Amino acid sequence: MADKNVFEDLQKLAGDAFGALNALGSNVKGEIEALVRRQVDAVVSKTNMVSREEFEVVRDMAQKARLENEALKTRLTLLEERLSPPTGD
Repeated sequence: MADKNVFEDLQKLAGDAFGALNALGSNVKGEIEALVRRQVDAVVSKTNMVSREEFEVVRDMAQKARLENEALKTRLTLLEERLSPPTGD
């Protein structure tokens, strides 16, 4: 619930800020954009969110681990088949 409120606050802040930016000149606009970015970064850092880059690194690591796990599973199955005693059908 708290995360929902944070996102609603961020959405309102961004909407208000960008509405004001459109009415201003480019110098003031750049300064306000920087201020808004700092404010959003401060809010995001308090919510324990990871950056997109961190997320992608962990996702790639998980995908690699999954592929390695499948390869090891296949190897184990083949080894078990080789080591199992033949059945007397």
